[in-house]
Amino acid sequence: MFLGLDLGTSGLKALLVDDAENIIAESVAPLQVSRPHDGWVEQDPRDWFTACTDAIAGLGVDLAAVQGIGLSGHMHGATLLDSAGTPLRPCMLWNDTRAAAQAAAMDADPLWRAVTGNIVFPGFTAPKVEWVRENEPDIFARIDKVLLPKDALRFWLTGDAVSEMSDAAGTSWLDTGARDWSDALLERSGLTRAQMPSLVEGSQVSGHLSGSIAAQLGLPAGIPVAGGGGDNAASAIGMGVVKPGQAFVSLGTSGVLFAATPGYAAAPESALHSFCHALPDLWHQMGVILSATDSLNWLAGVLNEDARTLTSDLGALQAPGRTIFMPYLGGERTPHNDANIRGGFLHLAHNTDRAAMTRAVLEGVTHALRDSFDAMRHTGTHIDSLIAVGGGSKSDYWLSAIATSLNMPIQLPAAGDFGGALGAARLGRMAATGAGAEIAVPPPISRVIEPVPALIDPFSEAHARYSDTYSAVKHLR
Repeated sequence: MFLGLDLGTSGLKALLVDDAENIIAESVAPLQVSRPHDGWVEQDPRDWFTACTDAIAGLGVDLAAVQGIGLSGHMHGATLLDSAGTPLRPCMLWNDTRAAAQAAAMDADPLWRAVTGNIVFPGFTAPKVEWVRENEPDIFARIDKVLLPKDALRFWLTGDAVSEMSDAAGTSWLDTGARDWSDALLERSGLTRAQMPSLVEGSQVSGHLSGSIAAQLGLPAGIPVAGGGGDNAASAIGMGVVKPGQAFVSLGTSGVLFAATPGYAAAPESALHSFCHALPDLWHQMGVILSATDSLNWLAGVLNEDARTLTSDLGALQAPGRTIFMPYLGGERTPHNDANIRGGFLHLAHNTDRAAMTRAVLEGVTHALRDSFDAMRHTGTHIDSLIAVGGGSKSDYWLSAIATSLNMPIQLPAAGDFGGALGAARLGRMAATGAGAEIAVPPPISRVIEPVPALIDPFSEAHARYSDTYSAVKHLR
């Protein structure tokens, strides 16, 4: 058996599979975030360890036959440990944008983009640590290790400070083409290589489960823990998106368009992420929008309604209406790289009802994903097949809108979990058995959402209006 642990923003998922990758058991332990100020999003790392214990206990099965563990987790978080391995402060999460000024200053130095292949986004790890350096110097002076969230979980499990390439690529300190830390960029941050975790590939052994933690969790001591992957790279492993032309769209808290690439394809001017994949000698491009289901959940909260109820009565896909929603509730990454922009409705009218507002929110997120799709196409990245995952993929209306906007069929996996937790379990299996990419196969497809031919042009025209509106919203600070 193999155990996948997926550290998400709202919960930690444990997934147990057998040698044939049949799911034996799964369990989720909830997590909360703290937002003490506008743009701040934090979690206490110690809550992750409690959630891990609870999620594994929730599996409710004998774990004596587990052979390996794989890890997945939300990226970019700045987890700062002292020399005793104790967190110095709450972890600043991927959607924390307080370090916008620090990110802009770094990005103005051409070396950052040249080495990492990416814009220095406010949500990345390096500008957050720079914020600590400028605003909490006593804490900065005590930093012994800077770890990403899943790697802090690994440290608790194994005692080893290790990361892997896909997650490390989102720090702004990795030489993404060389798959190694950049000493020059670390020096600019006032850090040294000794304060960083060592690096392995996601399918390699990163350490072994310590005896004390094994006894606490009911697992065999000494089993290997794989390098694992950042949440989206691990999800790609779970969905078999490991060859050029394969891609997935994820409608979760954030929205992601992820495409495997045959080599390192840096395009920082597009605000696409160009990262290492979780397998050796593979890379990927990724467009990220910060508020996907977050936008729908926000509207549901305002209307005092359940999000699923809002979308369940929309019927067949309609041409986009006059009302436009800009889904920039907490800033945006691709393609705007703007931490300060905020969302808004435009062209509201007396006849704009709940259904019209719901459609506008779904369309706004769709247009934002179209921005990433167009950016990839302009850099030469070609997508042949597209799989949908995430909570938002339960809405046929939303998927129909995306398929129509991109003019591309969207595949829906058969019932099962093919996301980060399965990808982590697969990486754990690779590390424990020596298996390779051949086990990262796509899931069985239950059905395909086709574009609606008559609405392709109306969606394209609506996207153009949406793009024209960005400059107006940008100035509404």
